[in-house]
Amino acid sequence: MSGQAIPLALADGREVAIEVRRSARARRLILRVDQTGGVTLVLPSLVRLGEAKDFLHRHQGWIEGRLAKLPASLPFAPDALVPYLGQDRRIRHRPEARGTVWLEGEELHVAGKPEHLPRRVTDWLKAEARRQLGEEARRRAALLGRPLGRITVRDTRSRWGSCSSKGDISLCWRLILAPDFVRDYVVAHEVAHLAEMNHGPRFWRLVEQQGVDRKAAQRWLKLNGPRLHRYG
Repeated sequence: MSGQAIPLALADGREVAIEVRRSARARRLILRVDQTGGVTLVLPSLVRLGEAKDFLHRHQGWIEGRLAKLPASLPFAPDALVPYLGQDRRIRHRPEARGTVWLEGEELHVAGKPEHLPRRVTDWLKAEARRQLGEEARRRAALLGRPLGRITVRDTRSRWGSCSSKGDISLCWRLILAPDFVRDYVVAHEVAHLAEMNHGPRFWRLVEQQGVDRKAAQRWLKLNGPRLHRYG
């Protein structure tokens, strides 16, 4: 059941997907709420799904309390700031304009009806992430001389990227909100997995050989990563 999710309906009408992980080391059920609002339930090997669901319902109040204490979200709205490529851009609503979303200097212009603005900004950012992160991954894979599989962009909370044994790379679209050196590091990290599917010394040498600032990027993500998940 590891990797699955259990939906939990909250008192305010929202539904939270609880990530379920199996652990051979766990001796009891462990419930965690991270800084991004992600909820994880760790189960010992022999605990059944029904018991896990009962546990979640008994602790629903605790989950709601922890979620309520998290920083408020940062919605995409007229005049709000969004850190595209790590630089704040002000959202300008252009209801009379034709088109969808475009960048003009330090402003992100959005056409159309006001109720469509949040989705249009989100879709534009995801498309930019897909294009720019994909180009960077293909460039770095070519420099390493490693075949690259499919590249996908998702809204992941527990990790910024992943690489499968087939050479498929998945990256969090919210990296498009981060500075260049952060995006470069995450992409280099996943591309290095095309050669080394581990985090041993050879892997880290491959990462650093790509000319990225590993320590600075890791520090930035630790300090600022949770904020990126508040946008939208």
